[in-house]
Amino acid sequence: MNPTFDVYDTTLRDGAQQEGMNLSVADKLAIAPLLDELGVGYIEGGWPGAIPKDTDFFARAARELTLKNAVLAAFGSTRKAGVAASEDKQVRGLLDSQAPVLTLVAKADIRHVERALRTDGPENLAMIGDTVRFLVAEGRRVVLDAEHFFDGYRYDPAYTLAAVETAIEAGAEVVALCDTNGGMLPHWVTDVVGELREALGHTADSSYRLGMHAHNDSGCAVANSLAAVDAGCAHVQGTINGYGERTGNADLLTVVANLEIKGGRTLLADGGLAEASRIAHAVSEITNISPYGRQPYVGASAFAHKGGLHASAIKVDPDLYQHIDPRAVGNDMRMLISDMAGRASIELKGRELGFDLTGQGELLTRVTTRVKDAEANGYTYDAADASFELLLREEISGERQEYFSVESWRTIVERAGSRGTEATAEATVKLHAGGERHVSTGEGNGPVNALDHALRQALVRVYPEIQEFELIDFKVRILDTMHGTDATTRVLIETTDGQRSWSTVGVGPNLIEASWEALTDSAIYGLIHAGVSPR
Repeated sequence: MNPTFDVYDTTLRDGAQQEGMNLSVADKLAIAPLLDELGVGYIEGGWPGAIPKDTDFFARAARELTLKNAVLAAFGSTRKAGVAASEDKQVRGLLDSQAPVLTLVAKADIRHVERALRTDGPENLAMIGDTVRFLVAEGRRVVLDAEHFFDGYRYDPAYTLAAVETAIEAGAEVVALCDTNGGMLPHWVTDVVGELREALGHTADSSYRLGMHAHNDSGCAVANSLAAVDAGCAHVQGTINGYGERTGNADLLTVVANLEIKGGRTLLADGGLAEASRIAHAVSEITNISPYGRQPYVGASAFAHKGGLHASAIKVDPDLYQHIDPRAVGNDMRMLISDMAGRASIELKGRELGFDLTGQGELLTRVTTRVKDAEANGYTYDAADASFELLLREEISGERQEYFSVESWRTIVERAGSRGTEATAEATVKLHAGGERHVSTGEGNGPVNALDHALRQALVRVYPEIQEFELIDFKVRILDTMHGTDATTRVLIETTDGQRSWSTVGVGPNLIEASWEALTDSAIYGLIHAGVSPR
């Protein structure tokens, strides 16, 4: 951790305000150690005294959390108008949280003071000064979030400057400048921070730090954070994965990666940036919000290459089409196989999957041609690595591994009674495996679900390993929609064995046939990687 620069995470408070996110106390207790492992300096846990769940979090955190790198910060408001800070219940709630750092939100825009707080400018300044002084006297470190700072400064710079000066004079160690509405642009941030520093007489040895808290409503939260740092801020706030209200907060991982890798700074403790991808995805699992594949640095597609020209260059030198080494953030390069792929793409993808195709020009040509022909017929392999690996194995060996041979399959969907009653689906699969004929019937809430059950029941007698496989995602796309109900259907399914997951693709004249192909590919791929030989 850099002693002259603060990395302040507010995922558990500001990030949790994202639509559709509802973090329990247990969730917060699970996320906090991950943030500490990343190496941030501060973890803002919530608003104790105002939100019962957050009060409970801080009580449990005091007993259950042992943080190595970060300190907990409790968020709250300045005292109410006309009430002494020592007697304000919410201020007392901050003290009761036992958090060593207390972050106060205060109005820095006179319009909000008068219209939202319904008080006057001098009283708001007194609220800021009184509360900061009281908490500092109680032995706590204080951060002040100057809410609506930038909008307020552009409207009435004298009043907004007075709010910042009041907090500093009262003992706040950080004043975070908040772009609460998220509407600023980077050059505006640069100008405003520069003017503020000059007005304050701010120097490198000042007893306080200026910070940046950016929202992403203009799509500039990361850029605005970097602009603020470049203009002299030494404290940056944000959330993991850019979580937050409306369009989110500044993505702290992107901000820090830019500052460390591009700016040459060391901000996270213990080289935590190398764990960024893993931690980003671990937090996604806890929040139950799917990771964004194209997220800078840590997304699954951040270093994924599809174009043949890219692959040819990457084969010579990966740096030719990558702005950093993916390993710096715990990510990895991926080659996507599609109709844009050339032989270099296939060779690199084979290497990624564990196959050395060096010097096998004829094989590479066959695979490239087959991929392009398949994609012309509706297949896609850039999201179906498992199906591509099966194709590659078949071309290498000259045959497909036969774990079973299918005699026939069928599905029936039946609805008994009047409209509105629930339909049932049944599937029958007949196949040969282990030297025997197996007939199995499965039921499900739809024909694909029933087929999945029937296939598993037929195979589990010979391959008990398949009990560990579980379908976890199912996507359908209708191709050539102009043909209406006669259009081709593509299905992508994702399967897991509890340790890893894989994706397969199927294409057919209808949903059922496409799904059957993807299901059987999934079973074969899973058995191969479970180390099972055909029986």
